[in-house]
Formats: sequence, C-alpha cells, structure tokens
Amino acid sequence: MQERSERTRRRLVDAAAELFTRSGYASATLGQIAAAAGVTKGALYFHFPSKEALADAVALHGRTLLREFLDERHATGDGPVQHLIDLTHWLTLARREDPVVRAAFRLADDGVTAPAGTGGLRRAWLTEAGRLLGEAEAAGELSADARGDGAEALLAALLYGMAPPGADRPAGAGPRPEGGGALWQLLLPVLVGPGRAGRYRTAPPRSRAEAVRAA
Repeated sequence: MQERSERTRRRLVDAAAELFTRSGYASATLGQIAAAAGVTKGALYFHFPSKEALADAVALHGRTLLREFLDERHATGDGPVQHLIDLTHWLTLARREDPVVRAAFRLADDGVTAPAGTGGLRRAWLTEAGRLLGEAEAAGELSADARGDGAEALLAALLYGMAPPGADRPAGAGPRPEGGGALWQLLLPVLVGPGRAGRYRTAPPRSRAEAVRAA
C-alpha cells in the first residue's frame, strides 16, 4: 500500500514538473496535473493539498539531487576547483536528463516562492559555486587574475548560459556535457594559471556506481 502511494506521489510530481516547465506555474492547473498523472483530483489532494505543495515537492527534489551530488563529490577529496568543474557538469546533465530539475529551475525563474529555508535551485547552485570558489581561493588554487568579483561574475554567466531562464527544454536538449569540458579547457588557464590547468579533469565525473562497475 505504501509503495503504491509513493508511486502515485511520484507520478503527480512528474506531471506537475512537466506542466510547470511547459506552461509555467501560473497556467498549470490541478485538474491538468491530475489528468496527466492519471489520477483523480481527490487522489491528488490526498497527497498534495495545493499547487503550492506540489511546487514545494518539485523544488525540494532539485535541491536534494544537488545536495546528493555535492556530498558524493566531497567524498572523493578532489579539491574545490575540481568540485566546481563537476558542479557545472551536474547542471548540464541534470537539466538534460531530469524533468523535475528543469521544472525546479523554471519555478525559480517564474518567481515562485520555494519552501521555507531552501531558496530556489538557481540560487542554491550559485551559492554552492561561490562557496567552492572561496574555498579554492583560500587553498591557493586560484590565479591572481581570478580573485575577486570577476570569477563570481563568470560563474553567474556559466549558470545562465547553461540554464537559460524560462526555456522549455525537453529531455536531451540544451548544452551537451562534452561542451562543458571544452569550455573548462579554455577557462582553467585563467582560473588557476597556465601551469596548473593540466591537474584537473574537465570531463564529466563518473558516479560511484559507474566507478564500481568499471573497477
């Protein structure tokens, strides 16, 4: 019974995510979401008392995936610059492959208030990127030219270039992961200095499961 309830809840979140991304939060209705999920409005209200509660679930899904990725990367001990590179790859891959993540960005861009204390996914990504940049500077990994406001402006430009506001991007659309690697090959000599750029992996990271399978 609990497993069936969880499947229904996930169908509702997925349906809401698709409609929020395609139509925007204001235009999506609970009736449309219930129909897309294949459930009655009564079943929808059993799991989510309002459209705001569905938006909260979408936003929290995006935040949870971001936190899980960062925790996995931190466990590798690779260092803040490598984690920063990997964070941009997460942005590209998550936007391409996960419709709920795309919807979480769309909600933030539409100005929909996120659950209390969480902030929007776009703000969360920038906050984590800025934190990693600060750690890299404190660790002496950054070049003299990369210290200060310029590097933070670069991160914001990367975010809005890889995840443009309000765009309806179906699965598989948007920047490709290999494009992010090529971009970092250009940026690293500025960020860390020409003699240090070769120390970092610019390709997308492998997940723990992938690394185990390859071992």
